[in-house]
Amino acid sequence: MRTVITRSATETQALGRRLGALLAPGDFVALLGDLGAGKTTFAQGVLQGLGVQRPGGSPTFNILVEYPGRLPVYHFDVYRLRSPAELLDIGYEDYFFGAGVALVEWADRVRDLWPPEHLAITLTLGEDNQRTIAFAPAGARWDRCLEDLLHAASGR
Repeated sequence: MRTVITRSATETQALGRRLGALLAPGDFVALLGDLGAGKTTFAQGVLQGLGVQRPGGSPTFNILVEYPGRLPVYHFDVYRLRSPAELLDIGYEDYFFGAGVALVEWADRVRDLWPPEHLAITLTLGEDNQRTIAFAPAGARWDRCLEDLLHAASGR
C-alpha cells in the first residue's frame, strides 16, 4: 500500500485527475472512506482526467450515473444499498467487467462483487482539510499504473 497526503480539495481533485488520465478499458476503482473523507472530490478529478465534460457530484440517489468521456465511465455510489444483491437488478456485471471504467464510492459495501484486478483507494480526513489517500493495487496492471501515478504526483 502506498499513500499520498493532499492538503486541499484542489490537490485531492488534481490527484484524481492524474489517475483518470491513466485509466484504461475495464478498470475498476474502489473508493473507500468515511462520510466527508473526499471520495466524491477525488471522483470528480478522475472524471475530469477521463475527459468527462460535466462531472457532477455523488450519484447517491441514482446509484449509477454514466458519463461519456475518453472511455465510458460508470460512477456508482452504493451507500444507500441494503445489500450487494441490489446491484444484480441493474446488471452490475456489464459495468464492473465492461469496456468502460467503473468508479465505485462506498465500494466496501459490495466488496464480494469486485473484479480480481482492481485499485482500492481509501481516503481519510485529517486536520486542516488534509487527506491521507492510500492506494492498494490488486494486479500487475495496477502496480504499473500506481507507479506512474505516484511518479506524476511527486512532481506537484
